[in-house]
Amino acid sequence: MGKEKSLPQIDHLPSNPGVYLMKDGKGTILYIGKAKDLKKRVRSYFVGGKDIKTATLVRKVRTIDYIITETEYEALLLENNLIKQHEPKYNINLKDGKTYPVIRITAEEFPRVYRTRRILRDGSEYFGPYPDVKALDLYLELIERLYPLRKCRGALKPRESPCLYYHIGRCSAPCAGKISQEEYQKHVEGVRKLLSGETASLLSDLEEKMRKAAQEMRFEEAAQYRDLIRSVQEIETIQRVVDFDEEARDYIHCVAAGERCVILLFRMRGGNLQGREVYRGPFTGTTTEVLEQFFLLYYSDASKIPGKILLVGAPELSSLEEYLRRAFGKEVQIRLPESKRDVAILNLVKENAEHELRKSIAAEGDLSALEDLRQVLKLEKPPLRIEGFDVSQLQGKHPVASLVSFHKGVPDKQEYRRFHVKTLEGAIDDYEAMREVVARRYTRRLNEGKELPDLILVDGGKGQVQAARSILDALGLEKVPLVGLAKRQEELFIPGSPEPIILPEGSPALRILQAVRDEAHRFATQFNLRLREKQVDLSSLTSIPGIGEKRARKLLQQFGSLQAIAEAPLEEIVRKGQVPLATASQVVEALQNRGRKGDS
Repeated sequence: MGKEKSLPQIDHLPSNPGVYLMKDGKGTILYIGKAKDLKKRVRSYFVGGKDIKTATLVRKVRTIDYIITETEYEALLLENNLIKQHEPKYNINLKDGKTYPVIRITAEEFPRVYRTRRILRDGSEYFGPYPDVKALDLYLELIERLYPLRKCRGALKPRESPCLYYHIGRCSAPCAGKISQEEYQKHVEGVRKLLSGETASLLSDLEEKMRKAAQEMRFEEAAQYRDLIRSVQEIETIQRVVDFDEEARDYIHCVAAGERCVILLFRMRGGNLQGREVYRGPFTGTTTEVLEQFFLLYYSDASKIPGKILLVGAPELSSLEEYLRRAFGKEVQIRLPESKRDVAILNLVKENAEHELRKSIAAEGDLSALEDLRQVLKLEKPPLRIEGFDVSQLQGKHPVASLVSFHKGVPDKQEYRRFHVKTLEGAIDDYEAMREVVARRYTRRLNEGKELPDLILVDGGKGQVQAARSILDALGLEKVPLVGLAKRQEELFIPGSPEPIILPEGSPALRILQAVRDEAHRFATQFNLRLREKQVDLSSLTSIPGIGEKRARKLLQQFGSLQAIAEAPLEEIVRKGQVPLATASQVVEALQNRGRKGDS
């Protein structure tokens, strides 16, 4: 379905601005987009090599409807309305990523404050969202102690006597007339200032109350003020990004991999980072199209719109400036960063977005990248289970190998294995080491009747690939696919192919293989270093009179490290290490002297 000739209606599309609607065989709308030139934009989906996420959409498309508009701006407005009306599967949906809680101040005569994930357009005020739940809990705890507001839901009902919360200092009891509405509103204003980061006057007031309580010998009360001050200061520490620029700004970045994308937004208000918002959704079309749809959905009311929006890339979004001006009467600049400050904050946004994308992939797997890898290596099916090998040794000492296992593109650490290479006898032969560990791994899998991988990756080039292939063939595993990844130029070596495959940097298929290779290398190197450190520790102990190799191993097994032995009581060394008291004393003295020399 990915060829242009299968959709003859493309030839009849006009070259006008407008909106196109891609539908499946049942007439369900899959995707809605806008274009300056309808024919050119729609044709681009069906010609040339496409990535997996676009190919997946195109395979399902059976008909394409369109609506012509006078200008691209009109197309933008129409696209926005149609997306909201039909909510197509392949258009971004902001509901997908709104997972973080916020703090709500209700729009009532005597407002309440509490956490929620539900946004109601009823005049309530919202602060957040809070990815860090610790920060949210700290805010709510401080609010209860500094500005106790009512807990009861619904309209305020008069009571003759206040509830328990009043007696423990967590409610000001407006229901029982213990506080006037004017004083209550002062509490609410204090909450607003705390949540907005305006803490200077609050800290000054608390410090004055603490000093006065201490002078009057009310030390328990002074300690309570001290603890409140520390909590407020901790809140200030959590608000790490401060630049003292009062201009309201949003920093936005969109990052995508395969069929999914993440949009991350930082809101700067009054010089403080007031919130970090994450949205996830399907990625179809281009980054510019995703950002346009995000803007139209996110900036749906004037209260959210800042004076400046800064982006990492440079998509053409001038029509959005016109839209925000016409729809809300606000002049908004959508720009690239111009100052070092803006570059630094956007780098932080980019780092956070990439981290969220990795989390999303780890939670769901990376099936689109595996499909890409299947096509590159011409496999019968996507390699859901990939096992990777690496060999590590230093001048023939402590030769080891690692096996890592990835399932659906995500590390499966329960299936990791380490190998002591036994056949080298001091020789340096990576090929022989590879033959040994591949033979041990898959001989055992066959004997136990356990699942075999869909793809085996070895760290190296032709030599390592041929070594592994010879063992697999000898075991009757000719059909198990094998590939080598050489570090120098990131070349892929396939058995029987005269020339390596070189994939473009950033290719999803290459990214998966690099992740497996790098993890196998890390795991093998870590094991090798641990063995070397253990050998050094053994040598340090066996150099002490009265400690042979057997006692040295016993001590390390019981205590775990030389430092732990040096810090242990003599009686414990005698008991656990089964050594005489005099020998234990010599061990501690020698290790402590060694530590002092290392510090000098």
